[in-house]
Amino acid sequence: MALPLDLESLTEAFSGNLGMGVDENALISTLGKSHKDHRKLFRKASKGFFVEDEERAFEKCHDHFVRHLKLEFSRFNNAVVMWAMHPWERDARLMKKALKKGEEAYNLIVEVACTRSAEDLLGARKAYHSLFDQSMEEDIASHVHGPNRKLLVGLVSAYRYEGNKVKDDSAKSEAKILAEAVASPGEEVVEKDEVVRILTTRSKPHLQHVYKHFNDIKGSDLLGGVSHSSLLNEALLCLLKPAVYFSKILDASLNNEADKTTKKWLTRVFVTRADHSDEMKEIKEEYNKLYGETLAQRIQDKIKGNYRDFLITLLSKSD
Repeated sequence: MALPLDLESLTEAFSGNLGMGVDENALISTLGKSHKDHRKLFRKASKGFFVEDEERAFEKCHDHFVRHLKLEFSRFNNAVVMWAMHPWERDARLMKKALKKGEEAYNLIVEVACTRSAEDLLGARKAYHSLFDQSMEEDIASHVHGPNRKLLVGLVSAYRYEGNKVKDDSAKSEAKILAEAVASPGEEVVEKDEVVRILTTRSKPHLQHVYKHFNDIKGSDLLGGVSHSSLLNEALLCLLKPAVYFSKILDASLNNEADKTTKKWLTRVFVTRADHSDEMKEIKEEYNKLYGETLAQRIQDKIKGNYRDFLITLLSKSD
């Protein structure tokens, strides 16, 4: 099957012809506006760049392809590399990188585990098997020590129900469990089996009901009431108010004082959320509400060059 013209240009650029007649602006437009099915077609047709994992039914990057792209796209390479990848592989590699960095990056594990659909998280676990020859769960269990291990393993192991049915009596009962756990001294909240069970097995609509009942019971906001574990707070925010979570990390990444690691958050959020137009729209609305300016304007003011144009192109997908 012949590739569409725009994907032929993409293949030509990836083959090493950047700077030799390839229009970088056209390349940004092609990548940014491409549908996920188009990128799948590109991966399947580009045998020199991707290899099919038939057992797990996805296409993964050759390592030499990743190295090549990073070299060729020096100004916005991370965004291009991540955007070209299969979403499962992208999340699996993010998880692996977080484990290598250690405790300071464990919030990334929480982000992936709590903000992806059940199918996407399962796909990331399949990709992890393929890429690293071990399960995501066992790798986390062997690397993470201390009170957060139980929570992180539980979150990545989840396959949440995604329907709208909620048993309000159960939600109210579990809100009481959380209220007692937060109030009781001794063992950290994140180590309590019932707390971990609720956060790692319940559907997101169910957790919204738990959240409401908790706030009624305690007279205070659950999201501000768990002081013992910053990672638990991250999980709660990702599960209950993901648009707020993403808005906050985007704002941090665009701060003039942001360090190198924090600045990378910008690419991650744009690339991983751009194909989910409803989610990205919510993030844009929440960002505007929290910070009094549009995300597009902030990008225009803070970012320069092709990288800025690429981000704006991704942002426009949710218009």
